[in-house]
Amino acid sequence: MADSKAEILRRIRTALADKPATPVVERSYQRTRSFPSVIDLFAERVADYRAVVHRVTSVPAFIEETLSGKRIVVPADVPEEWLVSPVTWLHEPLSVTDLDQSDGVLTGSAVGIAETGTIVLDAGVAQGRRALSLLPDYHLCVVRAEQIVGTVPEALERLDPHRPLTFISGPSATSDIELDRVEGVHGPRTLEVLITG
Repeated sequence: MADSKAEILRRIRTALADKPATPVVERSYQRTRSFPSVIDLFAERVADYRAVVHRVTSVPAFIEETLSGKRIVVPADVPEEWLVSPVTWLHEPLSVTDLDQSDGVLTGSAVGIAETGTIVLDAGVAQGRRALSLLPDYHLCVVRAEQIVGTVPEALERLDPHRPLTFISGPSATSDIELDRVEGVHGPRTLEVLITG
């Protein structure tokens, strides 16, 4: 098998030996744009996806009021001040069954993209593993104002391509051939976003 592969590659190199090198193509697309407010645009676009958006000054106060009495999964490194009572906190690592039987998950985020209304998780601080944002039926995601950028190229500059990236644009939804929308098939049925800072 290795000899066959070596022979094929040798033939290709021989055939291309007298061909000029491929020129480098300059990419001159627009990497950034000016928006009156990336935070306002982000909130508007996230809401367009049927997510519930809140602008808050206190994450713990919102959590206490909204999640009282719920069983909520959190990554191991979630900020301690978010862990208010009377919420039952389920700390990672958990089994798939435990994740599925919880009332939801609370995570942070890596980047928010205003132009597309997309939240990106990269398994960084307060985000946990990918299963956290996919298995529970409810996801409460905290996005700090300084994490919000205008465009996709700006977001990609902030992200490490070697990390597991999850792009979230609203609650999970799909449509059948008759365009009947079904939510919650491939992830949370409900996405709630807290913009803070």
